[in-house]
Amino acid sequence: MLFQVGGQGTRPTFFEMAAAQQLPASLRAALTYSIGVLALRRPFLHRVLDYEDEFFAFLMLVLEAHSLRTTDASFSESLYGLRRRAVNIRVKKDNPRSDSGDGIHHSGLGKHQKILSVVFLVVLPYFKSKLHSIYNKEREARLQASLWGHDGDRFVDADYFDGGDNSLVSTGALDVEASVRTRLIKRIRKIIGACYPWIHAGSEGLSFSYQLLYLLDATGFYSLGLHALGIHVCRATGQELMDTSSRISKIRSHERERLRGPPWLKALQGALLSATYTVLDYAQTGLIAAVFFFKMMEWWYQSAEERMSAPTVYPPPPPPPPPKVAKEGIPLPPDRTICPLCSQKRANPSVVAVSGFVFCYACIFKYVSQYKRCPITLMPATVDHIRRLFHDV
Repeated sequence: MLFQVGGQGTRPTFFEMAAAQQLPASLRAALTYSIGVLALRRPFLHRVLDYEDEFFAFLMLVLEAHSLRTTDASFSESLYGLRRRAVNIRVKKDNPRSDSGDGIHHSGLGKHQKILSVVFLVVLPYFKSKLHSIYNKEREARLQASLWGHDGDRFVDADYFDGGDNSLVSTGALDVEASVRTRLIKRIRKIIGACYPWIHAGSEGLSFSYQLLYLLDATGFYSLGLHALGIHVCRATGQELMDTSSRISKIRSHERERLRGPPWLKALQGALLSATYTVLDYAQTGLIAAVFFFKMMEWWYQSAEERMSAPTVYPPPPPPPPPKVAKEGIPLPPDRTICPLCSQKRANPSVVAVSGFVFCYACIFKYVSQYKRCPITLMPATVDHIRRLFHDV
């Protein structure tokens, strides 16, 4: 056969590695969905959703550190019966067909390899998630600007219609008042928006290359991170699986022996330590159950055809720009609360539907009845186009 699909040997199959790699993403989706449902009844949980990246990174940091310390495997790998082993390459000529590979020997993970494994499993995915979020916001802003123009161009004269007392600040004044920090953040976002697609494409290309080579049995490293750390992921033997629980018990008993202080303090610390371990044990079981429940509900409520045919959601379009003032029309007063016809503060403000400009009701009624047009844009209008504004902002 060209590549391994069965379960023989210590080398995991491609499907086992792919399932272990996809488990954290499924776990995050399950937690986000569960917290979102609970937030409907407990609004304070929305704060957790606001810091979703940080919350999930902290949770995975605890789980990954605990799993690597006790089982020499990541959280998802330990659930599939996999273990991480350091690779020691030696040249062997007497036994070239060794079952473990030509000149490749495995040993336990060192402390620095466990720390770097946590970095590759938690820290780098966290930064990638933050960069992806910034890129999505920048792309959405560019999409809106390309479709409907910039915010400053769209809303320069928008305040005229609501009859408010506050005038808009010019774009130049806003640029002058913008702080150095704001401009620096905008520049960083633009750089991320321009560079992230190439970084993401390169990362995905390397990941695909390693997975393809692993599938074809051309390399023992499933990802670039494992190759950089010099780690192979192997199947745990039956004896290793049986020794895992005893190893965990030894680690925990050793930590209890290291406790110092008066007897009451040692008892309190031991109780807290036992409670922490109990929470970690139940958390692992609960998280797997959450993933299974989320996947079942996802399959139940939404089929693959519905997901593929779901329409793309675009941001709502902004209001149209105001009509231009005609050269022969009445000029607009500098004060937005003044009626252009009588040059007095508007009384009973009313709007002409064809143009959107606001006047006194008596003034615009007389003008439209006589000239049949808007006094500013000279667009044809009748008294039926006059609308009374009952709430003047």
